[in-house]
Amino acid sequence: MTGRVEGKVAFITGVARGQGRSHAIRLAEEGADIIGVDLCAEVEGVPYAMATEDDLAETVEAVERLGRRIIATKVDVRDSAALSAAVSEAVAELGRLDIVSANAGISGPFHPADEMDAEAWQTMIDINLTGVFNTAKASIAHIKAGGRGGAITLTSSEAGLKAYGNAAHYVSAKHGVVGLMRTLALELAPFSIRVNSIHPTQVDTPMIMNDTTFALFCPGIDSPTREQFAPISQSLNALPVPWVDPVDISNALLFLSSDEARYITGVPLPVDAGCALL
Repeated sequence: MTGRVEGKVAFITGVARGQGRSHAIRLAEEGADIIGVDLCAEVEGVPYAMATEDDLAETVEAVERLGRRIIATKVDVRDSAALSAAVSEAVAELGRLDIVSANAGISGPFHPADEMDAEAWQTMIDINLTGVFNTAKASIAHIKAGGRGGAITLTSSEAGLKAYGNAAHYVSAKHGVVGLMRTLALELAPFSIRVNSIHPTQVDTPMIMNDTTFALFCPGIDSPTREQFAPISQSLNALPVPWVDPVDISNALLFLSSDEARYITGVPLPVDAGCALL
């Protein structure tokens, strides 16, 4: 099957690399044009390198090679006004908005709740929860204006369904995304705008594949490697895999964004290799 989102326009945050780039490519393969934003700068306190402008350019090239249009800009999802302006300008050029993927997010630093500093907490909430709200808010009026309905998918996490130690800020933000998703699904149903959330287990992206994550999951190993992390990560999943690939999440996004899911709304969808079963 091809052309599952043919002629539609999708807005994706955190589009420069990882899941966001994968989402842009997968939706473009199925016929969508793309509006993309990414911070393309470091975030104070985040213990791994963030995406760059070169990463964003690579995403643009990948989408254009598929023969689709893409408008990609540097925007911080914490900046509601800038985000709304970027979406409005891109919609004016591309003519419509049908699909939204609120994907941008960060991870770490990790500490017990009583040792977590206020700045780390606030940065996490501002990006992983308020940034998702800002993304939805910047998009909804444009989808309504089209009068065709649409699909909004919020990226949460397995940590939006269960607790993990040393990650009170991350778990709280990702649980908050579920509440936001359910509220938006209820509010937007009269406009045939469906809202769901995706809940990945570990995904093979730079947000997971870094020294800080390896150290968190391998506390008894000095300078643990990806190979040493793998069996510990696999122990969290029911299926015999240590992590999933970005395209696995993109395929779920594609399904939720397509007419195949036309009556699915308000659903938290795990793509988690059975992690929730353990």
